[in-house]
Amino acid sequence: RKLSCRLFTPGTIIFYLCTERISPCRVRGRQIGCFVRTLFYRILFGAEAVCNMVSQPLSFARIYPFTLSVMIRKANCKINLGLDVLRRREDGYHDIETVMYPVHELYDVIEVERSSEDHFSPRGLAIDCPDDQNLCLRAIRLMQERYGTGSVSVVLDKRIPFGAGLGGGSSDATAVIMALADLFELRLSEEELIDCAATLGSDTAFFVRNTPQMCTGRGNEISPVEVDLRGWWIAILKPACGVSTAEAYAGITPSVPAEPLAVRIQQPVTEWQKSLHNAFEPHICAMHPEIAEAKRKLLDYGAVYAAMSGSGSAVFGIFEEAQIEKVQSEHLTPFIFPL
Repeated sequence: RKLSCRLFTPGTIIFYLCTERISPCRVRGRQIGCFVRTLFYRILFGAEAVCNMVSQPLSFARIYPFTLSVMIRKANCKINLGLDVLRRREDGYHDIETVMYPVHELYDVIEVERSSEDHFSPRGLAIDCPDDQNLCLRAIRLMQERYGTGSVSVVLDKRIPFGAGLGGGSSDATAVIMALADLFELRLSEEELIDCAATLGSDTAFFVRNTPQMCTGRGNEISPVEVDLRGWWIAILKPACGVSTAEAYAGITPSVPAEPLAVRIQQPVTEWQKSLHNAFEPHICAMHPEIAEAKRKLLDYGAVYAAMSGSGSAVFGIFEEAQIEKVQSEHLTPFIFPL
């Protein structure tokens, strides 16, 4: 009783408040409710349990896993600001340089919940991929193999167009990895999360940081780059056609630009149309004229920069606020967001 009184002083409770790890993701219910419930259990189960929890923070999640059972994450898309295909590598991949920029307002919603068996349930926009091959399930298996995470049920509310070059599938997989890390209290470092994500694809690592990144190698080697598009707007057009990554690379002729992308990206946004190019555009637009038409339409509506994202087929335009009003009024696309 004396030990309990010493442990549950106002100062100790404040200590728990300051040191409790609360996930940045939204948890079913409320985060503060989850914490209050956790603190109540600590008090309920006595001083010995509290001592163990203070000395070993992970023990509580292992002994009382019901304190956190659901994670909900937004998995936003990205655009590519310039994309250079430099050379073909001996392993069959290509070295590229591109700046990936997050579009936070266009996102899928991922709900990950503890379950007796693994289950994947997609809804929303159609996905041209069998459920058992979805990157979300591959992310679950990866985390189970590496860290022994338990079975979960994943619900994917798909809002990012599929096969568009917007990185929706990669973003979903990375969201699952990060949700599992939080759900099972793995406390992984950023480097460990990046390593896990990079196992599943070339652009998955980007979504761990989810900030402007210069992406090199296969696209999986990332480093921060200073690009700030706050105050600009984006409009995204998705033609009906789809473009596979294999199709995009099949027609590419690698080349090294005279001026590296790291230099060109520092030019004013109004100069990008002259200097930032997507190496896939010429042959992809030749095969799919509707993509070229979508890009032309964005420029006609006043975009200061328009390009295809990734390997397509989506194209985007960057607009000043005054120009975006015309795009909105004429309902050119539902995908219009502030950056």
